[in-house]
Parts: sequence; structure tokens; C-alpha cells
Amino acid sequence: MDFLRQPERYTRLGGTAPKGLLLIGAPGTGKTLLARAVAGEAGVPFFSMSASEFVEMIVGVGASRVRDLFRQAREAAPAIIFIDELDSIGRARGRSAVGGSTEQEQTLNQILTEMDGFSSREGVIVLAATNQPDLLDPALLRPGRFDRRVVVPPPDKRGREEILKVHTRSVPLADDVDLAQIAAITPGLVGADLRNLVNEAALLAARRGQDDVHQKDFLDALEKIVLGPERSLVMSEEDRERIAYHEGGHAILGLLVPGADPVNRVTIIPRDQALGVTY
Repeated sequence: MDFLRQPERYTRLGGTAPKGLLLIGAPGTGKTLLARAVAGEAGVPFFSMSASEFVEMIVGVGASRVRDLFRQAREAAPAIIFIDELDSIGRARGRSAVGGSTEQEQTLNQILTEMDGFSSREGVIVLAATNQPDLLDPALLRPGRFDRRVVVPPPDKRGREEILKVHTRSVPLADDVDLAQIAAITPGLVGADLRNLVNEAALLAARRGQDDVHQKDFLDALEKIVLGPERSLVMSEEDRERIAYHEGGHAILGLLVPGADPVNRVTIIPRDQALGVTY
């Protein structure tokens, strides 16, 4: 970002900016969002395209689109090119069952050629995102291409709280809502999951006829997302009692075993494939 703002600060000593930067992370962690944010903060044009958009049935169309994309970026330089889902065209060559040069390989070859063809002094930086870096062709990862890799991990507790604050800006929250507590009980959830959680809680509150969203709505929405929706099963009192004993055993172990995750909720309401759950 700083290089795009003031490139002379780095080039005066003979250094050059990285041409390509690969964002690696699970789906929903915000790789595309991060690329847009970099372009927005640097104040440069942002050219975005999904890798799957390059590939067509007609051979040569993908390579032509790659040339057009890089030409537009050069004309608007300094600029950022963003290629999403790079693994859909950047898979290692030679593994295809079809002989000859396929459309996918031609498109990949064109990307490699374009990245070799422009100077880093032109002010064009190529960002790409993937969640399968092990499938990429080695030629993409060599120095001078996507030689810099940035891992975008799932957010930590503080990150989840900040993401929840963003997604609840337009949601009327009740006084009992504690976003820090919600962030603490949602480990492993990525930005897309948290956005879905806020949406489910708002829908649940609306279904209940409320004017604002309460903490219970968030907890019930989280239960629905993690454990599945409630199911209505006809069960005898004996079955319910047996399930209660079973879940009670899980809860006691969760409370007594050192290092176990804290018991958050115990229910004998059937959800998804389970007749009861200790969460």
C-alpha cells in the first residue's frame, strides 16, 4: 500500500516492489475484502476478476481476457489487479487427462507471460486469492511472480468482536447484547459466518415480534447455525428422560475434566441428527 502511494521512497535505493502477492486462507476469511481495502487505502484503481471467468469453451478467449485486463491496469497505473480463486486456472500443468494445450493452460501461460512482461516500476501489483495453494503451478510461485504469500487466518476473539460491530451497525440492539461474549463463544467462525449469525439473529427477533435484537436471539441463532435447526419429534417421556441423563453426563464431564471447553448450553431439543446436545 505504501509502495503504491510513494514508490520513489523504495526505488531510490534500487529496490523494486513485489509484482505478485498471494492471499491464502479458508473461504470467508476476507481475502477479497482485504484486497479491496488495500486498493482503497492506497487510492488506486482496482481491477477485479474471478479466475473462472477467464476460462471458456472457445480456446484463446481466456488468454485474450488476461491481456485486456493487464492492458487496462497499465493504462491506469498505479493500480491493483485482483484475481480471485486462482486455483481454478493456476493448477499445476501436466496433470490433465486431455492431451495438448488446454484452454486452462493457455490462460495460465498468458498470466505468466504478462507478469514477466511488465516492470515493477510501472506501479501495477497483482493480488490473487486461493484456499488451495498446494495445487498451484510452481511457475506461479517463483520469484518475480507470486513470490510473496500472506496467510489470512480466521479472526481471533478481538477480531470477531470488531467484525460483529461492523455487521450490527444497522441492527437495533437491545441493552443486554454483549458482543464481546458472543465473540468469545464463536471460535473458528470467519467473517462470512459472523455476518450470517447477525442476519439469523435479526430474522429470529423479527419472527418473535420484537423491536430490537436481544442476546438470546444471538444465542439461539448460533445454536441453529452450529447445531442445525430444531426438529419436532414425537417422543415418550421415557425417551426424553434417557436423553436428559445422556446429556447430563456430557455436561458433568465438561465441568469436571481439566482443560475441557466450558459448558455453554445443554438441550434435549432434537437438532439436525442429534436428539440432544451439550454445547
